[in-house]
Amino acid sequence: MTDSTIIYTHTDEAPALATYSFLPVIQAYASTAGVNVETRDISLAGRIIASFPEHLEESQRIADALAELGELAKTPEANIIKLPNISASIPQLKAAVAELQGQGYALPDYPDDPKTDEEREIRARYDKVKGSAVNPVLREGNSDRRAPASVKNYAKAHPHRMGAWSVDSKTNIATMGENDFRSTEKSAVIAEAGTLRIEHVDADGATTVLRESVPVLAGEVVDASVLHVDALRTFLNDQIERAKAEGVLFSVHLKATMMKVSDPIVFGHVVRAFLPKTFARYGETLAAAGLSPNDGLGAILNGLGALPDGDAIKASIDAEIAEGPALAMVDSDKGITNLHVPSDVIVDASMPAMIRTSGHMWGPDGNEADTLAVLPDSSYAGVYQVVVDDCRAHGAFDPSTMGSVPNVGLMAQKAEEYGSHDKTFEIAAAGTVRLVDAAGTTVLEQEVAAGDIFRACQTKDAPIQDWVKLAVTRARATGVPAVFWLDETRAHDAQLIAKVKTYLADHDTEGLTIKILSPVEATAFSLERIRRGEDTISVTGNVLRDYLTDL
Repeated sequence: MTDSTIIYTHTDEAPALATYSFLPVIQAYASTAGVNVETRDISLAGRIIASFPEHLEESQRIADALAELGELAKTPEANIIKLPNISASIPQLKAAVAELQGQGYALPDYPDDPKTDEEREIRARYDKVKGSAVNPVLREGNSDRRAPASVKNYAKAHPHRMGAWSVDSKTNIATMGENDFRSTEKSAVIAEAGTLRIEHVDADGATTVLRESVPVLAGEVVDASVLHVDALRTFLNDQIERAKAEGVLFSVHLKATMMKVSDPIVFGHVVRAFLPKTFARYGETLAAAGLSPNDGLGAILNGLGALPDGDAIKASIDAEIAEGPALAMVDSDKGITNLHVPSDVIVDASMPAMIRTSGHMWGPDGNEADTLAVLPDSSYAGVYQVVVDDCRAHGAFDPSTMGSVPNVGLMAQKAEEYGSHDKTFEIAAAGTVRLVDAAGTTVLEQEVAAGDIFRACQTKDAPIQDWVKLAVTRARATGVPAVFWLDETRAHDAQLIAKVKTYLADHDTEGLTIKILSPVEATAFSLERIRRGEDTISVTGNVLRDYLTDL
């Protein structure tokens, strides 16, 4: 590869179709400037093949292009055109493996319940491929996302369809508010570089190491939180009853692609909550057949044909769906529900789509209807409730006049919750999960029960400094107010607020409008300006950056 090279990623599905028409155009234009255009295969199939070279014939092996691009992305001369990728759920991953096996690739099966060291190693390799495996590797720097003026002007001249909102809309957001990741979060700033060990201590004092070594740098923010499943189950049961009582669709909105350990587990609890009688009677049968609710209702239904009780289980599922509130649909014509596939309804895409469509989702009858959108963790659910309430009070937004919310995102070095899947665990037994430093001092700890989901996260100090600098730079360049979306009542955000205030003092902010507001307050502030046709810079962490880009 020469210095005058653009690397264009070969991916899956619709982007692959676009490549056949778009890539030749890029190559033609680039060639006139002496620029070489190369491709790298980071498709789901390509990532799978690259993960198991020792299982394949020499002619079948391919290099790990994603690892190569990950190293390139860290260099100043990097020039990569990345197209969208499949954020593979386990059903999609298994389907891809089966297709490759059918083409002669001797790949191992995905082990649902690994028993041996070899099976655990195979599972670990596949787990690196599933979910949104590409974005964290290629997005190594803080982001500056904004719509070019030409794009914004085109959208104003050719506004997209916006559904009409009614003041009587019964659409709302439901969230836990307690016993979830947001409310249980604890946070600390690391004083000296070193390592942390994540360990579980059960009620008898027996210690199990969950992660041997987590490297940390001086000044970085480390968080530990837990979602308590008993509270989750109660919450889900309550929301199912609420949706039925209010006569609205029931839908769940998660991020099972990026939160690829925690959110499929949460999704499984939703499926169980919607079908309690089925799992009480047939749960052991389904588990023995490897049919997990974490993979979604669709995977269960697809596997029933091989079970002696398959027809009875199908009848039980149908009966419970009929008894419950109407389920929001991904494809009502094909009977694909909100609970079919964990990766079908991704919160950052599905919630804006619902808001743009009168606060409606599609029901099983093929018609739009008001919806109870269930976002179990309360970290950012309030953002969507503010938007729903605003639309209910003031009507839909007008794309021909509305302002924009460009974003400065704290993303570098996999900051915040995204990328924390290697430090996320489903807890086997009651006890305590601790983050312990090399001296044996407990830095953070959480009390846990069996089945709880524990998550630790990291945000390094150097990216935070750069993030603040980028926010000030954008505010100075545009004259637009910049708002840090940080909540002083949240443990992680409180640490960031202290750092932001410190690092803002290093910059010339005279004449600039720079605010620190909670996500709920920042949403309301931005919406007021949007309706006046004014822009507002949102300065956020990685997760909100993703949510707000679509919203």
